[in-house]
Amino acid sequence: MELALPNPSSLRFPQNDFIPLHKCSTPGSFHTFSNKNLASKSISLWRPFIWRQPRLVRLKAQSATDSNASGDKHRDDDFIVEDVPHLTDFLPDLPSYTNPLKRSQAYAIVKKTFVSPEDMVAKEIIVQKDSPRGVHFRRAGPQEKVFFTPEEVRACIVTCGGLCPGINTVIREIVCGLKNMYGVDDVLGIQGGYSGFYSKNTLNLTTKAVNDIHKRGGTFLQTSRGGHDTKKIVDNIQDRRINQVYIIGGDGTQKGAAAIYKEVEKRRLKVAVAGIPKTIDNDIAVIDKSFGFDTAVEEAQRAINAAHVEAESMENGVGIVKLMGRYSGFIAMLATLGNRDVDCCLIPESPFYLEGPGGLYEYVEQKLKENRHVLIVLAEGAGQEYVAQSMQAFQEKDASGNRLLLDVGLWLTQHIKDHFTNARKMTINMKYIDPTYMIRAIPSNASDNIYCTLLAQSAVHGAMAGFTGFTVGPVNSRHAYIPINRVTETTNTVDITGRMWARLLASTNQPSFVHHCQTVRERVDKQTIDRINNMKINST
Repeated sequence: MELALPNPSSLRFPQNDFIPLHKCSTPGSFHTFSNKNLASKSISLWRPFIWRQPRLVRLKAQSATDSNASGDKHRDDDFIVEDVPHLTDFLPDLPSYTNPLKRSQAYAIVKKTFVSPEDMVAKEIIVQKDSPRGVHFRRAGPQEKVFFTPEEVRACIVTCGGLCPGINTVIREIVCGLKNMYGVDDVLGIQGGYSGFYSKNTLNLTTKAVNDIHKRGGTFLQTSRGGHDTKKIVDNIQDRRINQVYIIGGDGTQKGAAAIYKEVEKRRLKVAVAGIPKTIDNDIAVIDKSFGFDTAVEEAQRAINAAHVEAESMENGVGIVKLMGRYSGFIAMLATLGNRDVDCCLIPESPFYLEGPGGLYEYVEQKLKENRHVLIVLAEGAGQEYVAQSMQAFQEKDASGNRLLLDVGLWLTQHIKDHFTNARKMTINMKYIDPTYMIRAIPSNASDNIYCTLLAQSAVHGAMAGFTGFTVGPVNSRHAYIPINRVTETTNTVDITGRMWARLLASTNQPSFVHHCQTVRERVDKQTIDRINNMKINST
């Protein structure tokens, strides 16, 4: 069955619910989305299917099967597009140009060089027969039309927040992508984070200047926390005639990118703002994972192996390794699963307790009797409530607004030592390793290098096509353009009622702490309620 929606110009929609494609669209042309779950059904849409606003848009098409079939009912198919803004939303008369990739020798062999404007990426791919089609994001990649000429582009790149493997690779690939794919020569590097826009000098970034920076850790442009002053930054962008801004950073940085986009839109400037999400903790919502995460998990193995060697080389050896993970324990969890020598993994999502039946002390003593050594991996955000109570600490924050964490590794090391020395009258040998800054500072591995390249090129394609106020990342292994607010509104956390955490518990045989710890039970109950209420917390 075919359903054709009438020309949107003949319909009246509530304001902001439907934004038609700008005038370069072809009125009356049809494009079809097929629903493979429903035989013989498809939805035909007018060309103005493409929205240029970062808003939820829901299409419902009601159809019925053959009237002779018994028991068939009407069914609504929801196709929700969370699209990103476009420069033509506030500059409707912008001219478009043929994408230079049409003349690229490298892309000449590609059967389909450009992504279709109707290509979308589904947020959820695990569905049931009667599931709605759900939320979709615009597929990332080169577009047939661009809204910048190579000669007019003046781009800039800025890095903010903490270090992470792969930052230099992203910088390199943005510069090389602009030059090699679009012929852009004018790229500036903003030094020292957001404050560098108005307090630092800039660097001229050429392909030669960035040729080998991917082999180094850190950031070629330097970084800082805080320093975001939207008005000063946009004033500087305007004064320097910058028209493409690439912002590499985490949650706070992306919120700053959203503020820059809003100010640019308010001033009606032809400036594309693109975010590349960065966090070593893998706590950014929506996307599959953040760059540098694989490298961090791999490098953490060295610290875990060293602690294991130290612990098993002494009688009653206890090795403790503290890894990154302020609010999310993904690095600790995956590093533990990848190692297989770890006896216990502690993460922020799963509060633990020390004393009593099923507590950590009891489990450590059991492992010492069985193996004469024990190895513990914990994320830096785990057990912060205990540390704060014992040290009577206040909830201070850094310049980025992140809660300053107390050293749970040193705290746990001392408490285990005191318990077994004083209460259990046992001699134990403690070995504590904190590889945090060693891991943050290394170059990205091959897997992350490839990932960083895809992120950078997707951002370049999006900015050249006139999209703005977006961030990029893989959603179910397909790169997409995502409204910035979607990746900053929630934090990606480990689901302690999910299969991956269950796999870890099966691997370490550690207690889950759920049955005895009231805090954990309350959190599990809250997660269940949150799922029912469409997931207030985005868990993986």
